[in-house]
Amino acid sequence: MEFLTDLGSSVLYTLLSPTTAAFVLAAIGLNIHFGFTGLMNFGQAGFMLLGAYGFGVSVSYFGLGFWPALLVAAAAAVVFALILGIPTLKLRGDYLAIVTIAAAEILRMIFKMNLLADITGASSGLHSREYRDVFSALSPLPEGTTTILGMTLTNTGGNDWWTRIVGWSLVALFLLIAWLIIRSPWGRVLKGIREDEDAVRSLGKSSYAYKMQALVIGGVMGAFGGIIWTLPSSMHPDMMGRAMTFNLWMIVLLGGAATIFGPLLGTLIFFALRITLVTAASEFVPSSVLTADQTDKLAWALIGVALMLLVIFRPQGILGNKKELSFNV
Repeated sequence: MEFLTDLGSSVLYTLLSPTTAAFVLAAIGLNIHFGFTGLMNFGQAGFMLLGAYGFGVSVSYFGLGFWPALLVAAAAAVVFALILGIPTLKLRGDYLAIVTIAAAEILRMIFKMNLLADITGASSGLHSREYRDVFSALSPLPEGTTTILGMTLTNTGGNDWWTRIVGWSLVALFLLIAWLIIRSPWGRVLKGIREDEDAVRSLGKSSYAYKMQALVIGGVMGAFGGIIWTLPSSMHPDMMGRAMTFNLWMIVLLGGAATIFGPLLGTLIFFALRITLVTAASEFVPSSVLTADQTDKLAWALIGVALMLLVIFRPQGILGNKKELSFNV
């Protein structure tokens, strides 16, 4: 019984964390790309990296305030989307997949360069104390701690309630935005492009322009995810590498592509399953059999197996519809 109580507390703490909110934000953006438009974006981590560093560097190196730094982060994501989209969106979808994964890796290596150590921190990255204060200064919460659902956290500080409130408020806002735009005439054109791009062109619509707009919107959402993820502690380039992008794809496919709440559900299940596996293994498997590091790797392997089974037996995901799987990529 004590184990179940501890497990429930750990799962709740993880699901309400800024990290989980950040993954939801980035997954919503990826869902705009792939689920609703059919864009094979394998570089969503690049948008997160630009959002995080656009914000962090603007504050720590250039001394900008919160709102200007936020605009810089969003602008960086827009420019990245344009650089990716202009040469590739008129080509087949697999070209976009190749370009995005390569571009995200190039970005990661650039931000790790010792030449930029004074600006980006190179491999060591930036600590939140260098950029977090401008965010904390906006908190309306009083000093001290607050206990909610058995979790006692500082109101404003590092891993605090203020970051959680902002992160999950952004999740609600972006879900609403996704719901509104997908049900608009613009969103119906995106679905048309996903299912039959030639038919959309025959109606006089510029599929190139619509795909570019979708790439920009989803990329900016990913940038906000990067900011929220790095506010509590620190940022370094390897946080937002290939593994991050593949985790986001796993989340979207798990919850259901082309659904509004699929990214949210997929993220919650993803993190709940991982923390459950790690906690259970730590509790019932002796450390002489599995070390903590091996337990974590085993959890990832089991999650991968679960995803394979899902793809085999329910390829549309938990909330998905098989009719939404006709992607023209």
